[in-house]
Amino acid sequence: MQENDQENFKRELGLLDGTMLVVGSMIGSGIFIVSADIARQVGSAGWLTLIWLLSGLITIIAAVSYGELSAMFPKAGGQYVYLKEAYNKLIAFLYGWSFFAVIQTGTIAAVGVAFSKFAAYLYEPFSDENILYELGSFKLNAAQLVSIFTLALLTYINSRGVKNGKILQTVLTIIKILSLLGLIVFGLTLGAKASVWDANWADGWNTRAFDKESGSWLPIGGTALITGISAAMVGSLFSSDAWNGVTFIAGEIKNPKRNVGFSLFLGTFIVTIIYVLTNIMYLAVIPLDEIATAKSDRVAVVASQYIFGNIGTLIIAIMIMISTFACNNGLIMAGARVYYTMANDGLFFKKAAVLNSSSVPAWALWAQCVWASALCLTGKYGDLLDFVIIIVLIFYILTIYGIFILRKKMPDAERPYKAFGYPFLPMLYIIIAAAICVSLLLTKFSTCGWGVLIMLTGIPVYYLTKPKEN
Repeated sequence: MQENDQENFKRELGLLDGTMLVVGSMIGSGIFIVSADIARQVGSAGWLTLIWLLSGLITIIAAVSYGELSAMFPKAGGQYVYLKEAYNKLIAFLYGWSFFAVIQTGTIAAVGVAFSKFAAYLYEPFSDENILYELGSFKLNAAQLVSIFTLALLTYINSRGVKNGKILQTVLTIIKILSLLGLIVFGLTLGAKASVWDANWADGWNTRAFDKESGSWLPIGGTALITGISAAMVGSLFSSDAWNGVTFIAGEIKNPKRNVGFSLFLGTFIVTIIYVLTNIMYLAVIPLDEIATAKSDRVAVVASQYIFGNIGTLIIAIMIMISTFACNNGLIMAGARVYYTMANDGLFFKKAAVLNSSSVPAWALWAQCVWASALCLTGKYGDLLDFVIIIVLIFYILTIYGIFILRKKMPDAERPYKAFGYPFLPMLYIIIAAAICVSLLLTKFSTCGWGVLIMLTGIPVYYLTKPKEN
């Protein structure tokens, strides 16, 4: 796609907007919940902190590597464009296919459902236990309707122009950052107890796994430890995902050659610091056993009750609702730009390539909304996260390896920004991410295997639907 195909896009997003899109898309509900599962898998304060730190560092390495690609190809479509330039249309299509089928829409559905779960704290009838309609094994509950309503509302706001989505994103993300920092500060000043901190760190590096059936801890090492760490990293990596959304809307960013890469680094750096500090606060406020056994894994609720008393549950519910709402706004805004670019290449529905009077791909936005809503109705969003993370990692590996390919393929291309630490850091990312993928396929084949299968079904679809002139 030529640059002039994109002239209808309005460049209305600055560095602050790009950074807030990265931060807002990354922080959903994960940081409030995932630490419980990590604690059960590795059973120590040191490893809990280290896993969040490692996930953050891996994410920052990936983000600064993408900076080179975003500066070379500063157009809408981001990762899809990089894969097409480095490999071919088939690999790019498989990414776009997986992106529409599971990655973006599955994440939007999961985040929407998290929003409705916590909305039920404020208004009980919104609960997923409130069944409104039954037909055979299908049950429609109130939480599903609430999540679908939020997806439709956000899609409508974004269809009215990028400015509306941008203002909503920046305001909500700043509120989200300040409220998380507030929780950390109040936790460390009001809720922290030296006795809890000392007990959690007494054997801070002693690894063990929590057995739900017996309710006791079992020591682990060797293979079991590696399995535990990789399983634990699914949650922290998923909580650190969606940072690449800013590359999809590069066509609407001012000075994209500089601002896309810079907002990738700033956004992932800010989120990593917030995530590590939040977990340090958890460890200062809550005994490790209670982190591992938190009801419905809601660690932040437990922490907030220790800090603020009974009103704590309400505070966290409102924080998570703001957080997930802003997260989905960013995901919805960014996702549609990928389908727009694919459609311009003849690899998606033609209507997705049309911009409306507000200069946004409205048809693509609504198509994404309809499919994400359908995924909300399946109720299988827990499995969706496993489906998603394996495909996401595979394409991150391919994209970052694409930097090596493009250095050979286009040695003289303009590179306003070069991947930091090349070739060492990009290769380190590829090795770590590949090891996690192998471990996931070995330990969670039933769900991750489906993820790989969904991706591979794109191959026959590509050959059946690709334009004849190819």
